[in-house]
Amino acid sequence: MAPPPTHVLPLDKIEQAARCLKALAHPLRLAILCALREQEYCVQELEALTGSSQSNMSSHLATMRDRGILTTRKEGSSGYYQVRDPKMFEFLDILQALYCPDEAKQGV
Repeated sequence: MAPPPTHVLPLDKIEQAARCLKALAHPLRLAILCALREQEYCVQELEALTGSSQSNMSSHLATMRDRGILTTRKEGSSGYYQVRDPKMFEFLDILQALYCPDEAKQGV
């Protein structure tokens, strides 16, 4: 019997990656991630950038926060969202190169 491949991640890490990918598997969530590449935003600013309603935006932000993709900081009565790990933008770069190659070349 052949030994198991050494490039396979441990099951718990595979499950963690799958949860993250599932959390990103929505157009609005990817748009949020793209917006947060530039800077942190509060809910109202993200609504304006994406054209989403407040309740819809809050629901998607909560999903991303619960999955450890986003973090928040409070300033007065507003919560500002930012990406927890900047490596997430490397993932966005790969998606952009695959699905938006013209924009990737322009550095958009």
